[in-house]
Amino acid sequence: MMHVGITGGIGTGKTTVCQIFELLGIPVYYADTRAKWLMEHQADLTRSIRLLLGAEAYTADGHLNRAYIAGQVFGNPEKLAALNALTHPAVAQDALRWQQSQHQVPYTLREAALLFESGSYQTLDKIIVVSAPEALRIQRVMARDHCDRQSVLDRMARQMPQEEKEKRADFIIHNDGISQLIPQVLAIHRQLSSGGNEVRPDSIPAL
Repeated sequence: MMHVGITGGIGTGKTTVCQIFELLGIPVYYADTRAKWLMEHQADLTRSIRLLLGAEAYTADGHLNRAYIAGQVFGNPEKLAALNALTHPAVAQDALRWQQSQHQVPYTLREAALLFESGSYQTLDKIIVVSAPEALRIQRVMARDHCDRQSVLDRMARQMPQEEKEKRADFIIHNDGISQLIPQVLAIHRQLSSGGNEVRPDSIPAL
């Protein structure tokens, strides 16, 4: 079984693409969603986060205090790096256990916004990058998160540039509002189901 990563910058539409793969019967591990669960439920991790950021990192009922954590780490590269050093290994181990539990599928997908930044791409066989024009990405995130343009730009600046992600990709899916997604996903699915032979970043045409 192949282990495939899927990533892309904020607003590229990774979740939509993953949902198409799920309709094809491919299991998807959503790393960001799982990371939040682990941060609230894995005892060693929650204890380490409290030591790093203080008891205020959690609400009285044990949920993440997201506003407080954001205020602590964004703008503070050292604290952000320390938090990532706690969460990324925990997610990597959890993802490995999940992958080992999957059976009778040709490949699995691990979706993560920071697949390259976290280094977890090194444990995967192939990488899919979802791509979209910056202006469209900004528009999507503003509508989705009800935020202003500058806050989206700030979040983009904390991620690896889209062009660099594409250079590292085995497959690129263009989610630009013009290219059809389903034919692109089906073409990749066929290649991965047959062992992923002759993979090139430009092997999937914009249909």
